[in-house]
Amino acid sequence: MTREEFEVLVKKAIGTLPEEFKRVLNNVAVTIEDEPSPLELSRLHVRGAMTLFGLYQGVPQTKRGSNYSFVLPDKITIFQGPIERFGWSEEQIKEHVRDVVLHEIGHHFGLSDKEIQKAGK
Repeated sequence: MTREEFEVLVKKAIGTLPEEFKRVLNNVAVTIEDEPSPLELSRLHVRGAMTLFGLYQGVPQTKRGSNYSFVLPDKITIFQGPIERFGWSEEQIKEHVRDVVLHEIGHHFGLSDKEIQKAGK
């Protein structure tokens, strides 16, 4: 899949957010990288057969106080390579992109992995 096709999937996933979430999604940039860096994998203790599909870096909205100003945007990175290797078909890749994008946006809103998993059920 080309980068442009993958970018379309990511944009569509963001577009599926309910309007009330899109309105409050602020100061966050969504980027696409081929692979997570060795440093990112090391910092998150990702080893062996484990992989990283997406990464949220920033200050979750629930942790932003009155001092939150003049800061760089939060960053959500979606890793194309691991997602493509995980999916066997274009439809599976599309579904996995959506899941990963929504998972990382959940972190932006202050949800833990456990809370995100529970919300997805």
